[in-house]
Amino acid sequence: MNRIRKGDEVIVIAGRDKGRRGSVVRVLDKSRLLVENVNMVKRHTRPNPQRGIAGGIVEKEAPIQASNVMLYNPQKKAGDRIGFKTLEDGRKVRFFKSDGEVIDA
Repeated sequence: MNRIRKGDEVIVIAGRDKGRRGSVVRVLDKSRLLVENVNMVKRHTRPNPQRGIAGGIVEKEAPIQASNVMLYNPQKKAGDRIGFKTLEDGRKVRFFKSDGEVIDA
């Protein structure tokens, strides 16, 4: 079970985008994430009329290390650490370490 999943709200804790928040668009593997409007890079693309792609400079998200982000806790209004626990019904869920609130309800 991954600590950070698609759709989670995260805050960047290291790098040039430190302090920025965004939603996880895609999890590439255990250590790489795509976060919307974070780690934006410019990609120079060549036009391809067969595919209908116009050439030019396209701005897109680049992958960011999972260790450089924390899950955003709305109650604390800051990043928070994640823990795992098993509920009485046998489900394994994530929870915030600071206040014990379950994320996956």
